[in-house]
Amino acid sequence: MKLLNGSELAGFIKERHAKQVRTLRANKIFPKLAIVQVKDDPVINTYVRLKKQYGSDIGIEVDVHTPKQSEAPELLNMLSNDAGVHGIIVQLHLEDTSETDKIVNLVVPQKDVDALGSKSKFEPATPMAIMWLLAGYGVELAGKHILLIGRGKLVGAPLEKILKSSGHDVEVIDREIKNLAEYTKEADVIITATGSPAVLYPDMIKTGAVVVDAGVASEEGKTVGDLAAEVYQRQDLTITPEKGGVGPLTVCALFENVIRAAQNAQS
Repeated sequence: MKLLNGSELAGFIKERHAKQVRTLRANKIFPKLAIVQVKDDPVINTYVRLKKQYGSDIGIEVDVHTPKQSEAPELLNMLSNDAGVHGIIVQLHLEDTSETDKIVNLVVPQKDVDALGSKSKFEPATPMAIMWLLAGYGVELAGKHILLIGRGKLVGAPLEKILKSSGHDVEVIDREIKNLAEYTKEADVIITATGSPAVLYPDMIKTGAVVVDAGVASEEGKTVGDLAAEVYQRQDLTITPEKGGVGPLTVCALFENVIRAAQNAQS
């Protein structure tokens, strides 16, 4: 088994980020990220804590705002017009998910570092992290059949776009599809992002496949991915570890965008 260890790559990227931030601060630009979180949830709280920690480690101020959802539009308008704020995130999910599109599009495109709005100037963080992870471990995608499970707004849909624009052979399915195993057994590379525990089992994956688990769910208070635990008994796979795969690089990719936003504000 070959592990795609995102934590290892994240260490190198973090060093580069700290250096870039030092350069910005020397030029009197003090990068700041504002996180707007309307829902109190253990998984969301963990994400926000990781972002605050990473920002602190590289010298970027991270402010967390916890308004009621009804107050979010006014707050986002204020943050969008604040020259001292370089990046803004609406931390999903919202309390009322029917308002998601409306609210994420209130962030001005040049500060929409999570790339949730339709006019954002940035690449979404998780797809960027997955591409970094595959490239960092020399996983060749040309000529491979790539299967994406889940076409969500955060991962599946933008990743499909990135892969197709590079000319790769990509198929996208939803986890509810009947006969899921028929699709997964044909794939050389499986990227799953459903947020449902145990979508993939060992007998559903072809020999020597590459498996990237970008799903996050909460099960009995623990954060888990999309893969059944037994998948890790397969020694022939190239696979993300149970912890420290895509996640650490997603935080890096987000701050890549924050740094870019601050650099753009400088120019």
